Amino acid sequence: MNDKIIVGISQGDINGIGLEVILKTLTEPGITDICTPVIFSSQKTVAYYRKVLGLDDFNYNPLRDFSQINHKKVNVFICYEEEVAIEMGKSTDIGGKYALMSLEKAVQALKEKNIHALVTAPINKKNIQSEQFNFIGHTEYLGHKLGGEPLMLLCSDNGLRVAVVTGHIPLKDVAAKITVESVSKKIRQLHTSLVQDFGIRKPKIAVLGLNPHAGDNGAIGKEEQEIILPAIEKTKVNGLVYGAYSADGFFGSGAYRQFDGILAMYHDQGLIPFKTLAFNEGVNFTAGLNAVRTSPDHGTGYDIAGKNSANAQSFKKAIYQAIDVYKNRQLHSEISENPLPFGNLKKEK
Repeated sequence: MNDKIIVGISQGDINGIGLEVILKTLTEPGITDICTPVIFSSQKTVAYYRKVLGLDDFNYNPLRDFSQINHKKVNVFICYEEEVAIEMGKSTDIGGKYALMSLEKAVQALKEKNIHALVTAPINKKNIQSEQFNFIGHTEYLGHKLGGEPLMLLCSDNGLRVAVVTGHIPLKDVAAKITVESVSKKIRQLHTSLVQDFGIRKPKIAVLGLNPHAGDNGAIGKEEQEIILPAIEKTKVNGLVYGAYSADGFFGSGAYRQFDGILAMYHDQGLIPFKTLAFNEGVNFTAGLNAVRTSPDHGTGYDIAGKNSANAQSFKKAIYQAIDVYKNRQLHSEISENPLPFGNLKKEK
């Protein structure tokens, strides 16, 4: 039992669909055979959602210390004792307060190695803002707390993996952030993640252009010629980095199927086609961190909160992905340890 991977789960916004998809996932048979789940919440909040969802058979082990963990059950780490006003479908300051409380406790447990991986339920990026959380979203917060260089990487079971150079920034600011250094850095990060997190020995990477038709040889912008192509040349790994591709034709023609990873220049350029092709199946993985974190590819879902209609498939995939990445990192570390030194072979005459 001590060898089981412990997956920590932050509850997200208590007024959204986070706890609904969490409980739906954790009531599936066999989930505690593949990992030990720990929800960072409270007994009262979990009991409230258990009643709303009609999950009377859902049992869990409450704990205030990780010495109390039960590897045969779902665990709930008690982050707070008080009863919280839940207003499903509404963005409230209380929703943000308890989302942050859960996230802070989960990240602390991850840093202290009480859990092996973290799966985060969706937050509201506005109501969570405070003196303790002055970040655009999970990705930036976790980069600050866990160390490393975070890279937003959306992935699905069919092998589609899309990363972005610029994440949660206004569209008007994107072009200024596209530099030879920023693009080449993200290519290197993506390559490293595909090798160590996904076990792909020689990944094939596609890089998208910034402008329509990838600039059309400079007629619709020069970023491709002056920035993106030089960045590709600078960071080619075994000749397996290609581009710059026109984004619409690249996805429309199905060319994305020929690559292990795709680097988009900005958020919507990569996430719109990804979610069109893999919505409810996709996972948001934060590559580049010193710990494993995944999340579902959807938001708080206020419009359907409390209706017992949220699809839990993406959250379930996020748990599976976190387990797979953790195992792949362990394996990569083992096979990379103490490599044999390179030497020149002398030819016998």
